[in-house]
Amino acid sequence: MAINLSKGQKVDLTKTNPGLTNIVVGLGWDTNRYDGGHDFDLDSSVFLLNAQGKCAAESDFIFYNNPTGANGSVKHDGDNRTGEGAGDDETVKVNLSTVPASIERIVFAITIHEAEQRGQNFGQVANSYARIVNEANGEELIRYDLGEDFSIETALVVGELYRHGGEWKFNAIGSGYQGGLASLVKDFGLDV
Repeated sequence: MAINLSKGQKVDLTKTNPGLTNIVVGLGWDTNRYDGGHDFDLDSSVFLLNAQGKCAAESDFIFYNNPTGANGSVKHDGDNRTGEGAGDDETVKVNLSTVPASIERIVFAITIHEAEQRGQNFGQVANSYARIVNEANGEELIRYDLGEDFSIETALVVGELYRHGGEWKFNAIGSGYQGGLASLVKDFGLDV
């Protein structure tokens, strides 16, 4: 049975699931009614952070155009341009046992492609969530429903996997940003 988290909650992942190595992080969303003349294209991305909370190189920024990082231990499964249908809109596979020791945090974000040009924001998005699934058996371990607290933001940091005492934990962050993907990339130490 999945653990449902609220914003700011942290939970053990590997300690409470001994032997867990391969997970799938599923991200999902729906768009509200919108008649601005443009389709919504939400994108998930992953930032692999060192002890200073920064990406050590551009290769530590994982998204649909750079789908694999951390020596193959983190794999983005591709871009869903519509968000149509039920279930996860985009997924990221992580092999926790092979993530390089230099990576202390794996941050998951959702951004709206060309949000400023299209006049779009997360106030027009509903039912956003992140979930962690045991890849071996399909069991949902953790679920975090973000709610609808975002009105003007164009990027969301959903949550993060992080190392603590030799184990992996998950932190439900749910922080919104203005400035879209460019602001996140800059905050995590990369050039725009």
